[in-house]
Amino acid sequence: MKNLIYLAAGIIILFFVQACQDKKGKNYNQTRDDQDGVVFIKKGIEGGLMEIKASGMVITKSNNQKVIGLAKMIIDDHTQFGDDLKKLETDEKITEPDTINQAHQLQLNDLEKKNGAEFDKAYLQMIVIDHEDAVKLFTNATKNSDSKIRKVAAQNLPTIKMHLDSANAICISLK
Repeated sequence: MKNLIYLAAGIIILFFVQACQDKKGKNYNQTRDDQDGVVFIKKGIEGGLMEIKASGMVITKSNNQKVIGLAKMIIDDHTQFGDDLKKLETDEKITEPDTINQAHQLQLNDLEKKNGAEFDKAYLQMIVIDHEDAVKLFTNATKNSDSKIRKVAAQNLPTIKMHLDSANAICISLK
């Protein structure tokens, strides 16, 4: 009888140990996806804020109508992206403030010091680099386990690619 009790207790302990190990594995994966989602949301918002601010400078400093047209399009589109991302931020209960990081702020400060063709070229180069990063960010987010994040990323990715193509084309035409 003792052997039967020990056997039953052993099976129960193994069952609970296995259940706990499965739960840890699932939580680890979920945490990674959650972190990927938070990174996507925060970097997306931050990049958009920087691009909107830089594009606002174009409206007042540039005389090139192609550059101004691109800047207006970026302001409109990134304002919409920002709204989409802020809704995700609320849904995910992310409470950290939305700010422009120090590296982007330095770029904006440097851009503000430029004028004329030098300003246009610096703006376009900044937009190209930032949009290359955004394409990677949004492409990765299309594979996220959260359907809301995948949807926002997939809906906005074509527009980001179009901004990149437009900025590249205008930049080439300036040379």
